[in-house]
Amino acid sequence: MSQKLKDQSLSPELQAAALGSRSAATARVETADLSEFDDRIRRTLLAAWEKKALDLTVLDLREIASFTDFFVIATGTNKRQVQAISDEVVEQLKRSGTRAARVEGYQTAEWILVDYGDFVVHVFDDKARRFYDLERLWRESKRVDVSAEQLGSLRTE
Repeated sequence: MSQKLKDQSLSPELQAAALGSRSAATARVETADLSEFDDRIRRTLLAAWEKKALDLTVLDLREIASFTDFFVIATGTNKRQVQAISDEVVEQLKRSGTRAARVEGYQTAEWILVDYGDFVVHVFDDKARRFYDLERLWRESKRVDVSAEQLGSLRTE
């Protein structure tokens, strides 16, 4: 059976899961020192981590997109946590003098987008993250998966 026919016969959730497993093989996952990122991105990552966000990832889009430089992607386990993660990011950045240009998707909390101009924060619930799979859509970008150890070291600085 051709791959096209297989994909047509799968539910959207299974298609997303299948795409996710294929994208891992083609992704350019890199390790980076978080100190290389802008302070606002580090604050964003710490704020999300403090609210127990899962699978923190930064996509460096500078070489392939003109509308923004970075995507910061995080996952929450339920609607309330997704909202709490985005609230903490907005609050922490506001305290440091950076206000969001816009926030979208807050009420449904499947995918909350917080736009800061030169970087965009995406907070997903698990199902939406697998379905939209930004890492696959932007697979030409440099991808940095952020570990708890990296964030723990940032916190102590």
